[in-house]
Amino acid sequence: MEFRPSEYFLDLIQNAQESTFHMEVRDTYAEPEESEPLRRFINGDPEPPNGYDKDDWIELVETLTGRGVSMSRIRVVSVPHSDYQRWLLSVAGSSVQAGEDIRYLPRRRIHPKDVPADDWWLLDGQRVAFNLVNENGKPAGAAITDDLGIAAYCRSVKERLWSLATPYREYVNESTVNTAQ
Repeated sequence: MEFRPSEYFLDLIQNAQESTFHMEVRDTYAEPEESEPLRRFINGDPEPPNGYDKDDWIELVETLTGRGVSMSRIRVVSVPHSDYQRWLLSVAGSSVQAGEDIRYLPRRRIHPKDVPADDWWLLDGQRVAFNLVNENGKPAGAAITDDLGIAAYCRSVKERLWSLATPYREYVNESTVNTAQ
């Protein structure tokens, strides 16, 4: 495996030729640029006039999907949702609108052994980048491998969980109905 700093992630994703897939299994993340929007959400403060600044990510999604690269992810989540996951649900629509297929899978719907221990990206079905975090949960880089066995395992996890996961828009509607009752 090769270690790369966190800044390398965007370059890694930009270089995808066919597909990117992100497996997310944590209920909270300590992304520094998300701390202020998350704080505002938790406190019920209004968004600033420009909203949550995800312009770089949205531009990347639009660019990649515009050239035919599929972008998808599964978020394995605990229910009730953490504050972080509730916030993500409130902002993920812009990524979906830009072309990313985001799906949600409640943790209770699958056996714990079927949930990977780590987050990872599968790029073009061949390269895997494991998200690394420090002791405070902040991004600490990526461990990247082209090992065919690891890539095959990640493809099998994606295939197994994809059909169980609910597309973002449907999940948001279900979540709204479930919290209103």
